[in-house]
Amino acid sequence: MFKPLSMRYISLKILTEDAAPIAQLLADCGMFNPEITEQLSEQPGETYRSLFNQAQNRLHKIMTCVSLTMPKIIPSQPAKIEKLQETNEQLADLWLQISELEEQLHQLSEQESILKRLLETLAIFQNLDVDLALFQDSTKFLNLHIGTVPVENIEQLREAISLAEHLIDVFHHNEDIAYFVVAGPLTQQDKVKAILEHADFQTLAIPEQFHAHPQQVHNDLINKQKQLAQEIESIKNSIQKLASENKIVLEQAYQTLNNAAAYAKLSETLRGQGRVALIEGWIPKTDVAKLEASLNEKLECPFVFSSRKPIPSEYQKVPSLTRHHPYLAPFAALVNNYGTPRYGEFDPTLLFTVTFIFMFGSMFGDVGHGALIAGAGWYWRSKFTPFFLTTGISSIIFGFLYGSIFGFEEVILPALWLSPIHNPNVMLEIALYWGCGFVLLATMITVVNRWREGNYAAALFNHTGIAGICLYIGGFFAIKQWMETDVFATNQQLAIVVPLLIILGYKWYENKMPLAERILVTLIEGLESVINYLANTLSFLRVAAFSLNHAALAIAVFTLADMMDFPASWLVIVLGNLFIVGLEGAIVTIQVLRLEYYEGFSRFFSGDGKEFKPLTPYIK
Repeated sequence: MFKPLSMRYISLKILTEDAAPIAQLLADCGMFNPEITEQLSEQPGETYRSLFNQAQNRLHKIMTCVSLTMPKIIPSQPAKIEKLQETNEQLADLWLQISELEEQLHQLSEQESILKRLLETLAIFQNLDVDLALFQDSTKFLNLHIGTVPVENIEQLREAISLAEHLIDVFHHNEDIAYFVVAGPLTQQDKVKAILEHADFQTLAIPEQFHAHPQQVHNDLINKQKQLAQEIESIKNSIQKLASENKIVLEQAYQTLNNAAAYAKLSETLRGQGRVALIEGWIPKTDVAKLEASLNEKLECPFVFSSRKPIPSEYQKVPSLTRHHPYLAPFAALVNNYGTPRYGEFDPTLLFTVTFIFMFGSMFGDVGHGALIAGAGWYWRSKFTPFFLTTGISSIIFGFLYGSIFGFEEVILPALWLSPIHNPNVMLEIALYWGCGFVLLATMITVVNRWREGNYAAALFNHTGIAGICLYIGGFFAIKQWMETDVFATNQQLAIVVPLLIILGYKWYENKMPLAERILVTLIEGLESVINYLANTLSFLRVAAFSLNHAALAIAVFTLADMMDFPASWLVIVLGNLFIVGLEGAIVTIQVLRLEYYEGFSRFFSGDGKEFKPLTPYIK
């Protein structure tokens, strides 16, 4: 519950020809994580794996192009390499035919995209009643220009163009740009050119497909688009027909690849020498006896099975497997978002769940808002339902303690404990004590982790060890007594200095540097230890701050509502409460995660563990 499952390293010596059925048996058990062995050099399953990967990739590409439902897998004997070779060749032939059709489909889709862009461009010319071909070829009789200028220049341009004996027609415009046509005698073309340049004129390129009146061009493009759509649909039907005709081939290929998957995956780590092969990997301690019994029962071929405990020096490469109740799944996902627990390391999922729920409720305590969150979790049922239900219930409980419902604090409900907005100092003090307890617990877990790893010096003398705990507790009571009595006596000084000197001594021992650098680094790390403890503790004041912020937001909503008449005032209250639930609920979640990650996990949780990846009997 509080650490990954205990693992055993198993070794299985077999005959090479028996590797396939044994791989299937190991995959069926679902709890074997293979590892590459360094003892033998040959890779007996390399050709098999290469064929499997080729066939799997081809099947995957085919299935992405067609709509077929594969049948349920029927367990059978592992596929022989000859069958795998035959399947790979069949899929290669089928993919060759489909890929040719896919290439045609791709080309038609590109043409369809071009037509779509042309239609979007043509929309600019829809109000222009003139043959667009005129602007693609020079004319002997008219000086024609089509283009754009900034909207603010268009009126001035009209006046100047009229003086040059030319006509101007604005056929389209938006907020910034005006699209227009200028036409007139060739004798004034130099003057018009100068006027247009002065107005910041930009020539509008006419696509070569626009060779007629805009309405005619539009009709031609639409007809071409319909034709392309029919051709695309025809090719899609051809692909689907081809798949349907080869449905039996695809189903058999799917079955064959699933029968081959276990051995193909195991062959990545399988090593051999001559006729002997060696399979090694990790399995939970609780499954070792079950696996050995299954091997003895189902295998007629000779094998040698052994298992051992992992040694501390290899903990970093031992895969971590954690098991939790399904209700903890969303919280486990948030823990894994930070990292995977290292083998032998404390698994913070349960602690994270309890403290997250507690802090969320204390920062967002409101009966009504909590009921909305819990109700939303129940209505939109998913794997994250427990997350919304538990956090919503926590908000409801603290809402009763605070006497808060939909922002009405000690108005509808009496506070069973205290109202944060009326007792801010008490809330800050409680948050401070909560932070102290949280940091102490996180540091104690660090001590346990270091002790399990065999790093006894760090567990005792580091700033995250016993010495750090003594420094933290001693510093807390020394400062507390100093603030109460205004006296900083010798015992208070010793409570801080003695553990700090122990930590500095450990840092000095750990830093193998030249003398000057060693002194500087030791002092900096010692100072950082003190500052980190102080900053981590003060960071928990946000627990109180957000409980006050929740009440303050509600007051702001009610103040706005008081400024309005009925029913607008109640509409503001309803919308304001929804705003609080949505925005502040998200912010509180982020703040709680920050406290968990940076003030808790960063102290004891490395998060660099190796994920447990069991051998599976099926393809992806």
